[in-house]
Formats: sequence, C-alpha cells, structure tokens
Amino acid sequence: MRSTMVITVALLTAVGALFAADRDRSVVVVTSSNAVDNELLVYDTAGTLMESVATLGRGGANANAGGIATGNGLVAVVNFGSETVSIFSRGAFGFELRQLVAVASQPVSVTFGDDHLYVLGTATAESHRIGRNGVDDAADGIVPLIAADNSAAQVGFVGRQLIVTEKSGTVEYIELRGGAVFGSATPVTLPAGSGDTPFGLVTRGSNAYVTIAGSDLVGVVKDGALTAAAATGTPGGAGQHSPCWVALVGPYLFTTNSPSHSISRLVAGGRNIALDDAVAAQTGGSPIDIAAAGTLLAVVESDSANASHLTQFRVDEDGNLTQTISTVIASAANGIAIVSQD
Repeated sequence: MRSTMVITVALLTAVGALFAADRDRSVVVVTSSNAVDNELLVYDTAGTLMESVATLGRGGANANAGGIATGNGLVAVVNFGSETVSIFSRGAFGFELRQLVAVASQPVSVTFGDDHLYVLGTATAESHRIGRNGVDDAADGIVPLIAADNSAAQVGFVGRQLIVTEKSGTVEYIELRGGAVFGSATPVTLPAGSGDTPFGLVTRGSNAYVTIAGSDLVGVVKDGALTAAAATGTPGGAGQHSPCWVALVGPYLFTTNSPSHSISRLVAGGRNIALDDAVAAQTGGSPIDIAAAGTLLAVVESDSANASHLTQFRVDEDGNLTQTISTVIASAANGIAIVSQD
C-alpha cells in the first residue's frame, strides 16, 4: 500500500510539473531587437527564444521606456527609424503582424487605454482608436509636446489624461476627449530643484509614479501636481542613483537604477511613497526598461552598443526578488512587456 501511495504521489507531482511548464509557456516576455530590420523577440519564462517576428520597420530607439505595450489583445512595437508602430496579435501558433501604422513623429513609447492606442513621438503625442478591425490607421488626435526637443521618454494612460515625460525637464498632461488627445499639453508643476531629467513612469488609477533621474527621486503625480517624493539616493552622494524606469507589483514599486546597476524597491500607496529597500537586486548590466505582471518581473539590461540581456525575477509576497534567468540578446534591445495567453 505504501509503495502504491508513493508512486501515486510521484505521478501527481510529475503531472503537476508538466501543467506548470505549460502555464509558464503561456506567459511570455517580449522585447524588440531594435535593429535596422526590427523584430519582435518572444521569450518564455525559462529564457528560451521562442519566436522572432519581423516588424517590417526600422529600430533605433534609445533612452526611453514603453517601446512595447500590450493591451486589448494586441501588442504594439515602436519602429523609431521608420516612424511606424507595428501591431501584433497572439494566436495558437504564435505572434502575427496585423498592421503597420504610420505616426506623426519618430515613436519612442506606446501605451493602451480603454479603446485607444497612444503613441509618444519625439515631437508629438497621438491617439488611434481601436475597433473591431484593429487599430485605426489615421490618428483621431495629435498634440505637440511642450519641449519637442527629441528628449521624449515615456507615455502613460491615467484616467482621462495622458502623462508624458521629456528628459530635458518636463512632465506634462494631455487631456482626452472620447479617448482622443486634444488641446495643448499642460506642464506639471514640480518643486524647485526636482525637475532634473524626468524619465520613466507607471500609472495606477489616478496616480502616476514618475522618476526624476537626475535628482534621484521617484514622485507621485496626481491631479496635475507632485504630491510626494522619495529618494533612492543623494545626488552626488550615497545611495542608488538615477532611477530611470519603473514597474508596480501590488504595493511595491521597483525602479531600475541604470548607473548603479541595481533595482530599488519602494512602497507606493495612494499619494504616498517611501523607499523600502535601496538594493532589492543587482543587475549585471545597465537596466534600461522594466515590466511586471503577477509575480514576474522582467528587465532589459544594456551590456554594450550591440548587445543586451533579458533578466527575469520572481517576486514574493514581501517584495523580495529572486533572479530566475538571464538571457543574452545579440542586439541593443528596446522595450519590454509581459504577455499572458488567456
């Protein structure tokens, strides 16, 4: 009887492991090669390259986040060099290029709203409605950026507005009407001395969490104003410097600190934010973008002008990070997103 029970338990364990492997393969991490002939690169959670799908556009984006976004059953990828955005869908046999959408200025960041795709370019932010047949080719709104000096970094959707960062010193809101951008961009008032190099952002509800890299700060922006800020380091002093890009996992906000080769963990709740662990993890290279979904955190790291790494972490209930895999990418990859297959 005992041997039968042991065999049964062993079989159930093996079957469970197989089902777990299948579930893992349903969750993939995507980035783009960012090469002249740009490709969507699809990795499983074991770090295996599953697919390389041509975007039919040219790469070349640099120092931005959100170069890939997923939403509404679609994946959008920026093609900086050809001023287009590629739209993919995921089916039973992998990812398929569905559309190539021309945009008003070289795209660096994309995000999805309720029924729109939003594209941040070097000089403009624009909106494209999503319908039954996919993303409309024609924009239903285009708004010039405040600086429009090629320093555009990231775009986020926050309620009835977009929030945009420009690294030359501007955080701005753009109003939405029926989901379409309209009017003029409005600057967010930042306290004196805290406007040095806005970089990345992540949104939840009516809050936006924005990094101000040159000041080693992460700020909470709500209703057009900075309501709170927390430091990951002291400019020119101790700590983790230049928090660039951010991701949320439950109450935890993770920043990639590019020059420090580290990830910091903060606690973000409502209007408040506080540093929880200055070095939640070290990275081998310079982390340049980050994404999170469930208990998975994924980071793209720059190793050189022609190579990068895709590193994956598991996040436990206390916000602790455990690295699971790091995969070499033979190009200067750009953008990262996690896609689950329902």
